[in-house]
This record gives sequence, C-alpha cells and structure tokens, in this order.
Amino acid sequence: MKTTFFLIIIILIPAVNMHVFAQVSCEQKKYKSELIAERNSKNQEFKSEADSPLDSTAKVHFKSLKYYKPSCNWVINARLERFNGTDTIKMKTTTERLPLYIVFGKVIFEIRGITHELTLFQNVGLMNKPGFENYLFLPFTDETNGRETYGGGRYVDVYITDNEYVTIDFNKCYNPYCVYSKKYSCPVPPSGNYLPLKVKAGEKSFVKH
Repeated sequence: MKTTFFLIIIILIPAVNMHVFAQVSCEQKKYKSELIAERNSKNQEFKSEADSPLDSTAKVHFKSLKYYKPSCNWVINARLERFNGTDTIKMKTTTERLPLYIVFGKVIFEIRGITHELTLFQNVGLMNKPGFENYLFLPFTDETNGRETYGGGRYVDVYITDNEYVTIDFNKCYNPYCVYSKKYSCPVPPSGNYLPLKVKAGEKSFVKH
C-alpha cells in the first residue's frame, strides 16, 4: 500500500509542475503581445502625432524605435522604502533647467541573486495633476549605456501601490526626449542610480535614418 502511495506522489509532482509552467508561459505570451502593441502605438505617435519629439524631416524617415526583445525576467517586484520627510532637490538636466523633484524613497530588489537599490523621485510639477498622483520617476544608468543604449541613461515609470511593493518593468524603460531633439531639456540620472550590470530590456539607442 505504501509503495502505491509513493508511486502516486511521484506521478503527480511532474504533472503539477507542468501545469504551473504552462500557466506562466501563457501569461508571458499575453504580456509580450500587449507590450508589442504598446510599442507599435508609440511608433505611430512618433511618426504622425503633432506632439512627436521628432521634427518634420525626421518623421518622414522614421520607421521604428529599437527595442530589446520582451522578457518577463525584467519585470521586477521591488520593495519600496519611503524616506522620512520630503526632501526636495533641483535635478540636473541636459540644459540649465533645474526642475524640482521630491526624493521619495528607494526600491530594493534582486537581479540574478544580487541585491540592488535605486532612488525614486516625484516630480513636483506633476504630482498634483490628475493621473499622476501615484507616479514616480526612476532615472537610471547601466552597463549598456554608450554601447547598445543611450549614453546618458534611461527612464522607467513606477507607480505607488497600496502595499510596500512596486513593479519595475525594465521592458518599458525609455529614452529621454533630448535623444530625439536638442530642443528638449532632460533630467540626468543621479550617479547613485547606477546598476552595475547590462539591462538588456526596453528601448535601445535611437538611430536616425
């Protein structure tokens, strides 16, 4: 009887694992499909919208932004630590402009078993606008900058939740608008927001045609 019981357990364990793997694969497929749709929509906006960061000449030759392939491995669940008080800084930009940002807190997360920390900021000019109440700004640099991605670093949007965790989706990290035109003034990622690894996710360097 005991032998039969253990045989049933051995048979059931692989079956359960296969079910979980299938479920993850299905979610990943849906995620990739939605992300690609978002990227296609952004391409269309860049090419045709009046508020596109591209000038009229660049729009004519524009085909698509360049991206890394979507991967759920770069969707990170990070613990949020809010800072006490509301320290406000004048953030350095690519011009003389110094926009005000609240140093909101830091996110702590693991990538390949190594713990990393990045500082989150809240734009003072946006925080009271409808739709931006929970919006946080995460500028960062990594080992792909100047090679595969923009040398000045990239941005990713993060949103406050009802608990102590937030999602950092590096697949959605994007270039500053000053990459596309010198008429823009863009925040420069603070030196402390450096990741000592290659974030092979999100938007790559912009190539003018």
